[in-house]
Amino acid sequence: MKMLRLTCLFFVILFFLTAIFGGIIFSLTPKTLAYNSSSAKAMCVMETTSKRVLNSKNMDAKLAMASTTKIMTAITAIENCGDLDKPFEISPKAVGVPGTSLYLRKGEVFSTRDLLYGLMLISGNDASVAIGEHISGSISAFVGLMNKTAKKMGANNSHFDNTHGLDSKTHYTTAYDLALITSYAMQNPTFREIVSTKNTKISNADGKSRYLKNKNKLLNSFDGCNGVKTGFTDDAGRCLVSSAERDGMDIVCVVLNCGPMFEECSRFMEEAFDNYKLYDLTKFYNFPQEIAVNNGREQMVKVATFGQYLYPLKESEKDMVKIKYQLAPSIEAPVEKGQEVGKVEIYIDKDLHFSEKIFTIESVRRNSLWQKLFDVLTEW
Repeated sequence: MKMLRLTCLFFVILFFLTAIFGGIIFSLTPKTLAYNSSSAKAMCVMETTSKRVLNSKNMDAKLAMASTTKIMTAITAIENCGDLDKPFEISPKAVGVPGTSLYLRKGEVFSTRDLLYGLMLISGNDASVAIGEHISGSISAFVGLMNKTAKKMGANNSHFDNTHGLDSKTHYTTAYDLALITSYAMQNPTFREIVSTKNTKISNADGKSRYLKNKNKLLNSFDGCNGVKTGFTDDAGRCLVSSAERDGMDIVCVVLNCGPMFEECSRFMEEAFDNYKLYDLTKFYNFPQEIAVNNGREQMVKVATFGQYLYPLKESEKDMVKIKYQLAPSIEAPVEKGQEVGKVEIYIDKDLHFSEKIFTIESVRRNSLWQKLFDVLTEW
């Protein structure tokens, strides 16, 4: 009987301990783990100006990306088209492309700009083929241009086989590469305007209209959302690239093969905005400074820099920013405005992030008899 009582007492104590500490653990776990947990096969959150990765999971894994491919298609087209508003005729090769479609018909006439809206808002696979063929003469040539453009952006672990993202064994990207590509594309005003559009109408040369509604639900539900593209295939699963801007900071979130893609992108972007703020680190400089002038009409000359370096930081990281100056102790007159006199470096912890030249911001004449005579003659 005594043993039974002890056993019961043990389980009662265990129950209360579980209730107390288990409740504490349960209440802390979602907030603690949320920033690093994801059901996505791969994900990446990136600040678009600095390209700093703010959160990631398997971001270098090569995966299928479905219709998020069209981000690459669109920016390649915009940069290489010339006149986006020039109309052209739809060829037979762009008709009947499998998957999501604008239902283009042979001989219809559209502008590239209108087809870009059909490409990015409702994910028209036929629009992607029509655009590529129009710009490069053939799809193979345009896809080659897509791959060349991706390398230019630094997306070295991506390869494109087509313009639309239908499954292919050698058609892949990484979450990191796709974030890089999107960060680059979002700097283009035309691309940015298209992917931020919620609803629009496009018309062919005969005046027949198609009404387009953007599939990206976050444009209506997430504060600051301004793009970018959804995607789905059997191999890729559900994919989403989203972007948002708040308080001057633009971020891109990529989730590949992610069931709750809208929910996870919302969560990751909200956490990024909560944890980071964009700073101009050149504001940490102690400028203007002065350096001595030898044999000058003035003994000192002011110096400064002219660049800007934007970088996202957590509040706890601000004290890790270190500024190092390499500045000449003095210079000989005459001094010209804009004369290079040194450089300044920005470190975060021990890592060099930015280096910029230091220049004089005023002129100093030489202090000599000939200079004085020249000044008198000039004034006279």
